[in-house]
Amino acid sequence: MIRIFKTEVDEMKELTAPEKDCWISLVNPNEEELASVSSRYCIDPDDLRAALDEEERARIETEDDYTLILVDIPAVEVSKDKETYVTEPLGIVLAKDAIITVCLHETPILYTMKQKRSSELRTNMRTRFILQILYRNASLYLQYLRIINKKSDMVEQKLHDSTKNRELIALLGLEKSLVYFTTSLRSNETVLEKLLKSERIKKYPEDTDLLEDVIVENRQAIEMANIYSGILSNLMDSYASVISNNLNIVMKFLAIVTIVLSIPAIIFAAYGMNVNISGMPLAAQPYGFAAIIGVSVVITLIVAVYLSKKKMF
Repeated sequence: MIRIFKTEVDEMKELTAPEKDCWISLVNPNEEELASVSSRYCIDPDDLRAALDEEERARIETEDDYTLILVDIPAVEVSKDKETYVTEPLGIVLAKDAIITVCLHETPILYTMKQKRSSELRTNMRTRFILQILYRNASLYLQYLRIINKKSDMVEQKLHDSTKNRELIALLGLEKSLVYFTTSLRSNETVLEKLLKSERIKKYPEDTDLLEDVIVENRQAIEMANIYSGILSNLMDSYASVISNNLNIVMKFLAIVTIVLSIPAIIFAAYGMNVNISGMPLAAQPYGFAAIIGVSVVITLIVAVYLSKKKMF
């Protein structure tokens, strides 16, 4: 899908055809759309397709007619009602008369900019516009990292009484997301540092300040991802032992209950044997059955109290 936008009087308006200083948004484009944009702005089609490859690495490529900035952005995948946090490429092409973004799925980073009414977003100020995209990308990483941290806290609360692996599997999924985030953020940091040194992209003093802010946000996201990843790793090791201990406690309780209940079972089994009743105490008495039950209950209670004092329960 191809959509074209341009800032007019502090408002982002959608156009039907490309104009000078416009923003062309390509979301999962087909070959016809790629060919159209490629021929109009003299861009190598492979550079446009790069953002459609989920395994593509973040980088900067400079050509005669354009500059390609490829960064990793956070995304949410929903499978079986479960959210998984992953990363995917976002291509930003700085052409002579336009800014072109290419991504595989619609992302909140660009979606909010399409709906934005602000004097700060101007497609004719192309360098600043690109830096604002990168800043929103770093901010979205921080937002998702906070959500991951909250989810890990929720899973941690469930782990205290758990004897199953469901919570550990949930933590494993969150840790996997943090690994994706950490790797992508480090790649983005390399791209941002190259942008800071690049002379190809024209930067005003305020643009340099904004780029430095982007680098600071990105580094903060890296630190948060590393901290949360370390915490989750330690939690998984600790709570694997907790789950095993909880299971041992359950098995211990069942074993003690089995021991206590075996006492009346032994007594009843003895009286159930096919032997002469003259040799069985209370067997010939009128209230012998009730007396035997009473004795077995008393002995069972005595054993239960004894084991309880020994803190076996």
